[in-house]
Amino acid sequence: MILVLYLIIVNLVAFGLMGNDKRRAQAKSRRVPEKNLFLVAAIGGALGAWIGMKAFRHKTKHASFTIGIPALLVLNALCVGFILGLYRFD
Repeated sequence: MILVLYLIIVNLVAFGLMGNDKRRAQAKSRRVPEKNLFLVAAIGGALGAWIGMKAFRHKTKHASFTIGIPALLVLNALCVGFILGLYRFD
């Protein structure tokens, strides 16, 4: 239950950061650093970041994002699968 709540929160944060960075880019104001976007994706928010990329059409021409975020999504899924495998629900 805690894992599910954590994943929901971190993915909402990642989605929000993508939208916030897109808005800042359009306003030509100070941007969200790319390392922060990748950090949130790496700690479990890759799905939210990927959905944010698609929804806001943001960072879709950057190879580091078009390859990196899906790669982190696979890594996130493997980590969640591993954690769930540790706690078998028989």
